[in-house]
Amino acid sequence: MQGKQDTLEVYTPEFFLNPETLYVQLRASRPVCRVRLLNGTEGWWITHYEDVKAALKDSRLTKNPHSVLPASELEGIDADVRHLYSLITSHMLFSDPPNHTRLRSLVSKAFTPALIEQWHDRIQSITDALLDAVQPRGTMEVIHDFAFPLPITVISEMLGVVQEDREQFKAWSQVLVGNTSTLHALLPVISEAKAFLNYLFALIEQKRESPADDLISRLVQAEEAGDQLSADELVSMIFLLIIAGHETTTNFIGNAVLALLQHPDQMRALQEDPTLLQGAIEELLRYDTPVFSTTNRWAREDLEIGGQQIRRGELVLLQLASTNHDEQIFQDADTLDLRRQANQHLSFGKGIHYCLGAPLARLEGQIAISTLLRRMPNLRLAVDPHTLTRRPAILIHALEKLPVAF
Repeated sequence: MQGKQDTLEVYTPEFFLNPETLYVQLRASRPVCRVRLLNGTEGWWITHYEDVKAALKDSRLTKNPHSVLPASELEGIDADVRHLYSLITSHMLFSDPPNHTRLRSLVSKAFTPALIEQWHDRIQSITDALLDAVQPRGTMEVIHDFAFPLPITVISEMLGVVQEDREQFKAWSQVLVGNTSTLHALLPVISEAKAFLNYLFALIEQKRESPADDLISRLVQAEEAGDQLSADELVSMIFLLIIAGHETTTNFIGNAVLALLQHPDQMRALQEDPTLLQGAIEELLRYDTPVFSTTNRWAREDLEIGGQQIRRGELVLLQLASTNHDEQIFQDADTLDLRRQANQHLSFGKGIHYCLGAPLARLEGQIAISTLLRRMPNLRLAVDPHTLTRRPAILIHALEKLPVAF
């Protein structure tokens, strides 16, 4: 076992612009290291592929913050705020078996692969409409005009949310996506969280009284061995689906378009041979993953990973973006190769928390990328790539803007 480490200041402007430089250094010298988070607290980064893959399946790491939350975390916190945090974190992403097994089983009955496949034509229609709107002007900002509205429209329609509420969803999700992992992180955005949850409670009641052919109605009606989701569980699950259902896909599409523009030979290959599409999507997910790391895990007991002692209650962040460039796993890891075979990237996780929405993200990505390249064959960056900026966030790997011309 190695000795106590200094805490690294990792979340720098340089890191957000070029994370791989730091990941290379850490994989070589400190694959399990203490880091300071953006809110000033500390946690652990794990950067090697095999360590992360094992940790994703390690039951000694809990996803449930309440199981390791120290009493001091609650001191001086209003009871209503504690209840709000409990609501937001009672979905399956922040739970362990057996509760996770129960929640995932119920949600899986509503969010099925067959349901997702039925949306193929509608996703194509939304994609075409978005490109119709910008094609006459010869330019667009990919994030605002395409990568955001496509998945938010899809998940909103799937859930049964009306169009006029989608911009508000964007505002809520951008505020809340990085501020719900701990109770103290939630405090600055309490008003936004309350407004979002109140909206969801009202929407659920509406669907109870007037069920429709949508995902919220299916979730309300989902049953397993006489068991159903409670009102609180429904709100928390819909909160997860709305944020996870569009935020990561937005970033995936934006990152994928930029990667192709910066590798014109690969973009040409995909344009000339559409049969590459399925493998290309996996390679684009690997090369510039939409998330830096998994959501939070905490050590439920003292344990050792990569020779480092991690104490009970300490936060662990598994760096997916690093694993996808691990030279021990991927040959020429820093090369974008749309013909790469046996692409075992970890962008959707592994184990019981493997992303339930992965089939939807893949379908949206396939349709978005293939349609964009087919309809706009002369697609090119409209700005110096060095002027592009990333959102400073612990979990999300997101471009602020991506201006293009065609």
